[in-house]
Amino acid sequence: MRITRRTLLSGAAAGIATAAFRPHAAWAETHFTLGGMEVTTLSDGYLTQPADFMFAPMPQDELAAYLASQGMERDAPLTPPCNVTLVRHENRVILFDAGSGTGFMDSVGALPDALAALGVDPGDITHVVFTHGHADHLWGVIDDFDEPFFFNAAHLMGRVEFDYWNDPATIDTISEDRVPMAAGAKRRLDLVGEHFTLFEDGAEVLPGVIAQATFGHSPGHMSFALADGGQAAMVVGDAILNDHTAFAHPDWPIGADSDLEAAARMRAGLLDQLAAEAMPMIGFHLPNGGVGHVDRFEGAFRFVPA
Repeated sequence: MRITRRTLLSGAAAGIATAAFRPHAAWAETHFTLGGMEVTTLSDGYLTQPADFMFAPMPQDELAAYLASQGMERDAPLTPPCNVTLVRHENRVILFDAGSGTGFMDSVGALPDALAALGVDPGDITHVVFTHGHADHLWGVIDDFDEPFFFNAAHLMGRVEFDYWNDPATIDTISEDRVPMAAGAKRRLDLVGEHFTLFEDGAEVLPGVIAQATFGHSPGHMSFALADGGQAAMVVGDAILNDHTAFAHPDWPIGADSDLEAAARMRAGLLDQLAAEAMPMIGFHLPNGGVGHVDRFEGAFRFVPA
């Protein structure tokens, strides 16, 4: 098969069960199965960020040497993809995160088109499960008329994360550059809050969907293990933010994280878990639809796209 950004290699190439991962090409889509779960990642577009948004708190001499070894420029703008995960399981149609919607960046907000290309209407979505409340994950919950976009769906978020963004005091304590994000999150939770169900770490939020606390990128960030038919994968959201420094140097602080030290500890532990369990993963900002696995490499890790 010809490999493009819109196709997924079979699991044999990535050292995972061929039956679980089969190629399927569509509009900005990757697709695989886990037992009776059909898992599809869809593009909501991409972000445009200044390099310092990620790199500013890192050890600069070591960073420069590492980026040079990867053929990357230190000050070039970053354009990470945004991968939203759709899971069809039994009678449920589940989205992990809602995308950016309109009004955040011109380069995002493509999720409605991606769903339409699959023949999925917003009213078909039964559940929206959130990793966290940042703009590119939450703001797509409302349409241009401030109505719920996924109007038939139950919305599920970890209690710690929901309480943080729903707290009126957050906007006064968050860094100045993140005030618009806090205000946008609070407005959306005010509009759609009655549709939310809250859960704790370790909860089976839906059959075969188990929450795992990965706090640090945001105060209550959650990842989700998907399991069915003896097969499993993990939706990691922004717990692992990129396919370069986050894997090769998980201990380096990343500027986009709200708690730099906690996020680094969590990231190293999560990568170790994924490598030890040989568990496929889906990352919101990782390439090739975000689907791949974690290998141990040169004393750290690397991302191997499926």
